[in-house]
Amino acid sequence: MTSLLELKQYIKKFYIKNETYITYIWKFLLALVSILMINGKLGYMNSLNNFAIVMMAALLCAILPANFIVFISAVFILGHLYALAPECAMIVAIIFVLMFLLYFRFSPKDTLAVLLTPVFYFLHIPFVMPLAMGLLGTPASAVSVAFGVVISFVISYFSSNAATFGSDGVVEAANEFHTILAGIIGNKTMIVMIVAFAITVVIVYMIRRSSADNSWKIAIACGAISLIICILIGSLVCDAEISIIGVIFGTIISALLMLVVEFFSFSLDYSRTEKVQFEDDEYYYYVKAVPKVTVSTPERKVKKINRAREQHR
Repeated sequence: MTSLLELKQYIKKFYIKNETYITYIWKFLLALVSILMINGKLGYMNSLNNFAIVMMAALLCAILPANFIVFISAVFILGHLYALAPECAMIVAIIFVLMFLLYFRFSPKDTLAVLLTPVFYFLHIPFVMPLAMGLLGTPASAVSVAFGVVISFVISYFSSNAATFGSDGVVEAANEFHTILAGIIGNKTMIVMIVAFAITVVIVYMIRRSSADNSWKIAIACGAISLIICILIGSLVCDAEISIIGVIFGTIISALLMLVVEFFSFSLDYSRTEKVQFEDDEYYYYVKAVPKVTVSTPERKVKKINRAREQHR
């Protein structure tokens, strides 16, 4: 345990010392992974699949604010959908505009939630994000997670049904509009996931904000259980096609990952808890102070030994 705490301190010191460069690197990698995932799932416009274009977009995202990655990802999605069928791009553009308005209104700082939700979705563990944003975000983070869920299902829908789009004629175009709206907005599985994730974010946030001992661990456990229950109830009520076995195993894996997040973000020593009571003219105050788990990292000292040269040979 001590070695893990020392490793934690080393990582923190390294990050603080190189924060500027690390920020550029993680923004570049996040943009690169997001764009490559979009190109891999869609990839209908050849020019956007060009490696030079991908690298230039990722490098641009690295030096600009993090929200620019969301914008670039949306541009790549719309570009591929336009190459597939203009009506597809038009409908998704309208959906994106509405979601962007909600996103910038409620949770503009949750860029990671928007981008990582599709990544984890295609890794089959999207349940990481509601637990993570409940621990590290606010209830408004449910909007960003919902945005990420919608993007995931949009990409998956057009990746699976590409052959059905691109017909000519007014009647065919109208039918495609109806099909696309029904396939995206009317997707029962997506609605169940959005509702379940939003409930989980709120539950985890409320519990981890409490003063109970091991509140973060309790929040992770309760969030995982509530997530499974909500998805199970939603799938039964809405008759959605959801693999409950996959949800259970995915949630367990996500909860284990959140224990790692808890260790690096909120490690406390409850054995040294102190409770203080004091008052003023109007209030009594009851304060519970819990120290963080810290360990002093050993300082490495290099001793230079200079050998005296012989003055006389």
